[in-house]
Amino acid sequence: MVTRDLEGWTIAFDLDGTLVESAPDLIGTLNRLLVLEGLPTRPVEAARHLVGHGAMALLKDGFREAGAEWDAARAPELLDAFIADYRLHLADHSHAFDGVAAALDALSARGAILCVATNKRTDLSVALIEALGLTRHFAAIVGPDAVSARKPDGAHIREAVTLAGGDPARAIMVGDSITDTAAALNAGVPCVMVSFGYTDRPAGELGGTCVIDAYGELAEAVTGITGRA
Repeated sequence: MVTRDLEGWTIAFDLDGTLVESAPDLIGTLNRLLVLEGLPTRPVEAARHLVGHGAMALLKDGFREAGAEWDAARAPELLDAFIADYRLHLADHSHAFDGVAAALDALSARGAILCVATNKRTDLSVALIEALGLTRHFAAIVGPDAVSARKPDGAHIREAVTLAGGDPARAIMVGDSITDTAAALNAGVPCVMVSFGYTDRPAGELGGTCVIDAYGELAEAVTGITGRA
């Protein structure tokens, strides 16, 4: 029998780079826009660090790394073009990281509420998670448009947890970037970092509570955190 030792706890997950390897499709959309602008494309591996801060940040940084000056006046037009293209291709090559589904099932079996707190728009997040067959795991999928302030503001985590029916005082964040650790710190919750996400600094340097290298390690990490609470 599985012990329901996580009753009353909520675990919030970042999406891009934490639950899902989505860089190929995000960079694919960026590259199609760069081609239309007559700019050089970016290899996925060289541009993975651009992912995880929202579409506008990806556009700005992607254009700059391609050698173009960012034209703020064109930002709405370029963002609309990005969203339209990405919506058509969001699950062409994206996939859940190894062990995600099993880890989520195990946490739910122990009584945890699960939710997503991501800087990707809610509608796109819902569509991606649905396309990958992961929707059933989450009580809420919460992008920046559904909260009062986006990560790294701690309100994003607190409000996502509340929308999922959880208690922000008994929550854990799982993420891959400084945006996630900063949001967790601001929300006053511990943060489990994955080492395989989208950051140009080692995960162990980002200020999280602990680091895991695979989803098979998540259950033990969560147990360690809740056991100290």
